[in-house]
Amino acid sequence: MEKNLGVYVHIPFCRSKCEYCDFYSLAGARTKDLMDRYLHALLAHIKETAPLAPDYTVDSVYFGGGTPSFFGADGLKRLVYELDRQFRLSRNCEITFEANPDSVSGAMLKKLRNAGFTRMSLGVQNDSDEVLRALGRPHTYDQAVQAVEKARGAGFDNISVDLMYGLPNQTAEKWMTTLRHVLDLKPDHISCYGLKVEPGTPLYTYRDGANLPDDDAQADMYLYAVETLENFGYSQYEISNFAREGMACRHNLKYWSGGEYLGFGPSASSDFAGKRFTNAPNLEQYMDGVLGKGVVLSECETIAPRERAGEYLMLRLRTAQGIREDEYTSRFLLPFKMLQKGMEIYAKRGLTVFEDGRWRLTPRGYLLSNRIISAMLEVQERTAPMEKRP
Repeated sequence: MEKNLGVYVHIPFCRSKCEYCDFYSLAGARTKDLMDRYLHALLAHIKETAPLAPDYTVDSVYFGGGTPSFFGADGLKRLVYELDRQFRLSRNCEITFEANPDSVSGAMLKKLRNAGFTRMSLGVQNDSDEVLRALGRPHTYDQAVQAVEKARGAGFDNISVDLMYGLPNQTAEKWMTTLRHVLDLKPDHISCYGLKVEPGTPLYTYRDGANLPDDDAQADMYLYAVETLENFGYSQYEISNFAREGMACRHNLKYWSGGEYLGFGPSASSDFAGKRFTNAPNLEQYMDGVLGKGVVLSECETIAPRERAGEYLMLRLRTAQGIREDEYTSRFLLPFKMLQKGMEIYAKRGLTVFEDGRWRLTPRGYLLSNRIISAMLEVQERTAPMEKRP
């Protein structure tokens, strides 16, 4: 039986490290030799792994980072060509690359489009150059505008823009202005992420003096974004993601719907053949492991059915798809009754809604998603499995 597979490729190089970033990446000018060696390792890892998935069709590929556009078009092209050689890519495969506005050019974008890339995810974050500098972003807003124009000129008809709210000194009015400016760019997809101050980042060290909006202010910004984007034709299909009709990110939906995927590069995770495994978050270890046939993984585990059931709740409740009784009971052989009672209680508070046979969170429910999901997982943990039918 033919199955679909997603592929994630991590590009851990950046021009500079943002103040809030806790992803695995290496900042500063990287030598060509290091990038060439990393490319060689990725190509070898892809070739080595592909035979493990002979019955799969790859229907989504996502290059994340770091900053894939900083890596350059030639390297990205070679990786796509190798994926196409070693795996079976679907004819309408969604191939995404993340980019910063300062590291793209018209020529580069044309190369990528001709190589089969179909989607660009652009890290814009804000429309104020002053705010961008404070965040450590290496670009201006005008460069973001130009990047979208260049991508359209190169033939990209699927462009996503990333934005952040809850930034230092940000007010509701400033957030409204940012959204209006970005809507003028007419992207096909918009991601709106609330700023999280993570330990180990520069921002964490001066967080108390950063004048960050409080939780209530962040919630108001979020609800304004949901309402505004809906009015402009962007449907919310996940807590932080909004898209025009037919433009939801297929690769990310694979994560949230429990699909299978393989990850290449340091810190990249995989969920494949019933196992979850993660590559060590260390570039040298990854390259030495692949090229020297050494250790690449930092962890590997088989996922038990009960844990899969928990993932179903945790991931599906992040999306507009939500959860469905017959889907849940047939897949995991667990009763749905107590979960439904919980959903009904939250519905009275305007946090959940039942539509088309599915329970999902409302925008206000998304604001409390961690609390709601934790409560549902506790309910699930207390339920006994259903008896198998003869």
